[in-house]
Amino acid sequence: MVYVDNASSAYGRMLMSHMISDTSEELLRMADTIGVAHRWLQHAGTPKEHFDICHSKRLLAIKAGAIPITQRELGRRFLKLREERLAPPVGDVGRDAAEETRSPQEGPATAAAQEGGGWR
Repeated sequence: MVYVDNASSAYGRMLMSHMISDTSEELLRMADTIGVAHRWLQHAGTPKEHFDICHSKRLLAIKAGAIPITQRELGRRFLKLREERLAPPVGDVGRDAAEETRSPQEGPATAAAQEGGGWR
């Protein structure tokens, strides 16, 4: 789903809003639909990925199916996307869990050396 907030940030003589989506593909598809160049994508590949769009493009996005939201809701959605994208896969113990089992004297360099790695 694509969302546009109700921001009215000045950029020159234009008033700008933010356009976000649950997925990069949806966001880029909507950009194509309303005539926004992909080069204006900000924070690509991160949970903060979005376009700043002028109000005329915001209205086009809403006509094309984007959901209008408040700036507060936009912030909540950014947090939700960050949690979803940064969460480790279920069952993935990962490096952080292994580091938690080490003794306080055993730092990352010591542990790497014991595992056959270390500084080179």
